[in-house]
Parts: sequence; C-alpha cells; structure tokens
Amino acid sequence: MPYDVAAFRARFPALDQGYAHFDGPGGSQVPAEVGRAVAETLTAPIANRGRITPAERFSDDVVLGARAAMADLLGADPRGIVFGRSMTALTVDLARTLATSWGPGDEVVVTRLDHDANIRPWVLAAERAGATVRWVDFDPTTTELSADAVAAQLSDRTRVVAVTGASNLLGTRPPIPEIAARVHDTGALCVVDGVHLTAHVSVDVAALGADVFLCSPYKFLGPHCGVLAADPAWLETVRPDKLLPSTDAVPERFELGTLPYELLAGTTAAVDVLGSLAEGESRRDRLVAGMAAVQAHEDRLRGRIETGLAWIPGVEVLSRAAHRTPTLLVRVPGGERRAHSALAERGVFAPAGSFYALEASRLLGLGDEGALRIGLAPYSDDADVDRLLDGLATIAGQD
Repeated sequence: MPYDVAAFRARFPALDQGYAHFDGPGGSQVPAEVGRAVAETLTAPIANRGRITPAERFSDDVVLGARAAMADLLGADPRGIVFGRSMTALTVDLARTLATSWGPGDEVVVTRLDHDANIRPWVLAAERAGATVRWVDFDPTTTELSADAVAAQLSDRTRVVAVTGASNLLGTRPPIPEIAARVHDTGALCVVDGVHLTAHVSVDVAALGADVFLCSPYKFLGPHCGVLAADPAWLETVRPDKLLPSTDAVPERFELGTLPYELLAGTTAAVDVLGSLAEGESRRDRLVAGMAAVQAHEDRLRGRIETGLAWIPGVEVLSRAAHRTPTLLVRVPGGERRAHSALAERGVFAPAGSFYALEASRLLGLGDEGALRIGLAPYSDDADVDRLLDGLATIAGQD
C-alpha cells in the first residue's frame, strides 16, 4: 500500500529549504519527531540508569525503549541489541575482541564490495593476530557478488566472513542467506554490514542468517549512533575489554561508558516514524509493511531515473546488479566532481567520490574522482527526480 509522500515530506523541516537530496546512502534528513525526541530527552530530568528516582527510571526507560524499537525494526531480540558511537566503532571493537582468539593459520574473509568499515577492522585485527586475510571480488561488469565467490575463499580455518547486506556505492544486494549458509557450513561467523540495507528494505536478521548485524540510525531518519544486533546467547560467549566496575551483563558489557540517552530516544522516534507509514497490529507488523511501501516507492523512482539517464548522451550507469537498493553510481561527461558542483548550484545534492567503498571503487577502475552517486530516500519524490534529470541533461549538453 503506497503512502502519502507529500504528507510524509511535510514532517521534515530540512525539506522546507527547497533542495533535492540524493545522498540517502550518506545519511538521511530527519523528521521533526526525531528532533523533538532528542531535545526533550536532553532537557528532561535525567540521571544514570536505575529504578529508584524518576530521573533514573526515565533514562532506563529510554534505553530499554530503544532496544525494543531496534529489535522490532530488525526482527531481532532486544536483549541482543548493542548501541555504540557508530557502526564503525562497534565493528572495530568487535574485531579486536574476536581476534584475541585467533592465531597463525586462522583466516578472515572480506569482500571488495564492502564499505571500508566492514573491511579494515577485520584486516587490522587479522594482521595483529597473525591470521590470514582472504579477499572476495565482485564481478565489475555485473556488479554482482555471488555466494560461490565467497564459498571459494572458505576453509575449515575460516573464523569470520564480513559481507555487506547492500553496497553503499553500487546498491548491490548479495544473496546473504545463501552466503550465510555456506559460511555456517564451515563453522565460521557471518558478520553483515546492514547500514545501507536497513534504510531501504524490511530486515529480518534471523532470516538473513547473520550472526552479527550492524546498522546506523542516521541512515534511516535517525540520529548519529550505531547498532549491533546478535543472539544474546552468543554475546554471552564474547568477552570485550571493559571497566572493572561496569556491569558484565549482556548487552551492556559491550557499551563503553554512559549511553547517549538523547540519541537513543531519537532512534526510537525514527523507528516509530517508519512504522507510521503503514497499519498493523504490532509495531513490527507496521514496520514490515511500511518498509515494503518504502521499497516500492523508491524502486519506482529509481526506474524513472534509469529511464531518464538512458536518454542523456555520455552518461554511464555502473550499478547493474539485478537485486539492489535505489542507489545508482554514474559516470557523467565532463567529470563527476564538476557534475556534483553543477547540480549543487541547482539545489540538487548528488555527491561524487568513492564513499569509503575504496576497494569497490578500485575494482571498477575509478580514479580519485570516483563517480557520481544518486541515492533515494523515503521522502524523495517525482519533482526531485525531474530536477535531477533536467540538471544532468543540461550538464551533458554543455560538453
């Protein structure tokens, strides 16, 4: 069931400035409800978590509420939801912790499709442990990453496979359930970077087969923080470094220092905004239906963009995977940085670069300039698409 995009856009103060935002993969705009939740939490009576004073109960309820909200969004167990400063920070901490049990002969598998946040933490941890890093290439012609390509790098010494749920550069969505099944056949751990995926589709961590799933609320209408989802029973087996007086309970043992309560309140608000796009008996039901509506809306707009780009001379679309998010990587006549600037002058924001997907950019043969990335969001509309296509047509016609 489609949602009222005009009414939805009215909830975003940033859209009042008249710009067309196509950098959803870099971070979304924020609805007023999220801003209010952050501000109201910052200014409410608050204290360290507890259940005695109203201030203690308030902060505790904020944390528990955010765990429940993210569990509903991801189809996960709230007892396995960990919050951190960012997805990158959580991954660095996780890799460093797991690597304490690795040694020479152990292997870690990473893919060139991934954002560097799901590559470098594992490479650095493996190097320090004396373990071997194995690389999986995607097909630069189709931009597909196959389960067979991943399986070819697996062995009985594989300890972790880190793979993206969706490429932030190309939009490619690898077959994660099939990859996870292959990984589990070797007894290894499957860690999925779900940052880009979570913003565009309904996620079910168990159905994906991910042992660890990470995402970032600021990519789906929320504030800047990171989230890790895992089976709480597995988290019980992991022993991270922590302060002596801090709790050893899961998931708190992974959360270093006092949590940013205001950001967690904003995260809950963002999840509730997404849940408001559809009806259902539970918040999980509303989120599944709401994200299905988001996916249908964004895919329709992506189709309009792809059709329009096909008529613009000299434009090359590099995103070619059959299964992908509404994200397009584009080469433009005259250079991508020039196109970025020219579009910005028209109030259309579509940036150029490698966007931390350095290995993917290199495999595609892109130079330092990278390429132009066009990313849709739930609040994108047809008028935005018209402005983008008109701008690119004008730029191409000037050469």
